[in-house]
Amino acid sequence: MKCIKRDNLPLLMLGVSFLGFIVFYLFPFLFSFSYALIDNPIRKEFVGIRNFTELFENEYFMLGLKNTIMFIVISIPLNMALSLITAVLVNRKNRFNRWVSLVFLIPLVIPSAATAFFWQNIFGIHGVLNKFISLFGIAGKDWMQNDTGLVIMVIIFIWKNIGYNMALFVSGLHNIPEQYYECASVEGAGALWKFRKITMVYLAPTSFLVLIMSFVNSFKVFKEIYIMTGQYPPDGLYMLQHYMNNMFLSLNYSKLVSAVYILTVVIVLVVACLFRVERKASENLRF
Repeated sequence: MKCIKRDNLPLLMLGVSFLGFIVFYLFPFLFSFSYALIDNPIRKEFVGIRNFTELFENEYFMLGLKNTIMFIVISIPLNMALSLITAVLVNRKNRFNRWVSLVFLIPLVIPSAATAFFWQNIFGIHGVLNKFISLFGIAGKDWMQNDTGLVIMVIIFIWKNIGYNMALFVSGLHNIPEQYYECASVEGAGALWKFRKITMVYLAPTSFLVLIMSFVNSFKVFKEIYIMTGQYPPDGLYMLQHYMNNMFLSLNYSKLVSAVYILTVVIVLVVACLFRVERKASENLRF
């Protein structure tokens, strides 16, 4: 038996990975589409697009959709802005930079259960925050059970993802030639001009990557919400994943698959738009 040539080994490994993706992800995903076109897996009566139209008439699906969109619109810009500011500060030559970077990267290795337990002990009814405000005679409350719940989830999302995005921005900052800043300084440019015209311009590809990763990671916050608030959270924290999870537990696979396909289409369209915007921005930067 002849040995596999070293040059063909990467192609072989990619082929195995691609085959696994088709067998265990793509094929089941496409096969499940049949469930979206029937009333239930038992009777299997063809209903066409009725499952999709009924979703947009379902108050819980629309509530989850509204809260998910609101969370994404608020959390992603804040996360990107704070990550960029942190990266600029860390990128400055300082002997404490490594320790600062380590502090921001620690949340990446903490499991979701431990993360939820940590924040529950801060914002829960018997948490640290309530004990602190009680010192000033202010009555405590469960901060996850009211309108502040979404704000807390934004804080948790930023806390968990700022380190990863900061590392990406730092990598992008290292790729900007220092001569550009030196030439701008000779011409009398200020710090704000250099940040806008040099840093932000040449960080465009990195910013696009951070935006895509933040968009994907925003859907992962469901784990923390579920652990902290359970199967039926307050209305302000009810996400699309809650609806799909409840449909799975109630064995309503038709609605579950329909919701998954709607979410998939939305994600694909958003990512496609982002790629189009990034390509135009790259063309403008090139010329």
